[in-house]
Amino acid sequence: MGVKKKSSNQNIKIPRLRLRTQSEGTRVTNQAERSADMQQRIWQTVAMIPTGKVATYGQIASLIGFPAHSRFVGTTLRQLPKHTKLPWFRVVNSSLRISLRGGGEKLQRHLLEADNITFIGERIAKAHKWEATAS
Repeated sequence: MGVKKKSSNQNIKIPRLRLRTQSEGTRVTNQAERSADMQQRIWQTVAMIPTGKVATYGQIASLIGFPAHSRFVGTTLRQLPKHTKLPWFRVVNSSLRISLRGGGEKLQRHLLEADNITFIGERIAKAHKWEATAS
């Protein structure tokens, strides 16, 4: 005797279990290495932004060779230690505005103003945008 199929069960999809292969484990390791390499490149590029200039998240991503990873730049900078010497505050959004919220925007604006960056309302004057090119 077979099991009678109910019409309500016919469209149910059961997910298949997928085992991780050795090559996929290698791919994961390579992704971790790639992320670490990207972070190093982000830090090095941010360290090169001169006093009195700002760069955008997208600009940093393009300079390190990953133009579609501006959010990764933001995440990397957000994870910096609190008292870092890296000038993270010189990186702003594509509208030349501060993206931080929750009190962080006041600190960033203070640091930018101390760096002789001028604001027009909430925006940074375009004259302060760093014109760097990838080498």
